[in-house]
Amino acid sequence: METAEGTPRRLRALPSRLTNQAALSANRIVDRTLAAAGVRRYHYALLAALAEFGPASQAALGRRTGIDRSDMVATVNELADRRLLERAPDPADRRRNIVSITAAGRSRLTDLDRLVADAQEEFLAPLPAADRRRLVDLLTRLVEHHGDRRRAEPET
Repeated sequence: METAEGTPRRLRALPSRLTNQAALSANRIVDRTLAAAGVRRYHYALLAALAEFGPASQAALGRRTGIDRSDMVATVNELADRRLLERAPDPADRRRNIVSITAAGRSRLTDLDRLVADAQEEFLAPLPAADRRRLVDLLTRLVEHHGDRRRAEPET
């Protein structure tokens, strides 16, 4: 982690830079925690989306999770090899697969939820509970605001 003393003052006060630096730390903590369990963030995201929203095409899962199409194929293959999800032809379009979580996948997701919660605890350790809630609220508002604006922009 970089120290503030080696960073120009005008950079140390930029909310966009601070958010990025915090995100880098959070990602390192989550990645390390999940790697110790033999999984990656994409695995967790895909299992979480399937558990919450039910079976879906790989394209729909990519939109929900932000996983790129090229990474989605590998992620689905890895989780299918572990029997954490299943693929079946879509009855409406046999060229497309529908992906669903298995009972083993739900069980693994429960374990991963605990690990991710531990990682969040490590990341937020310097903050008291009220500050943590406030931080999540503020970040949620920023993401929702800018997410809405991004969706409203015309595609080029």
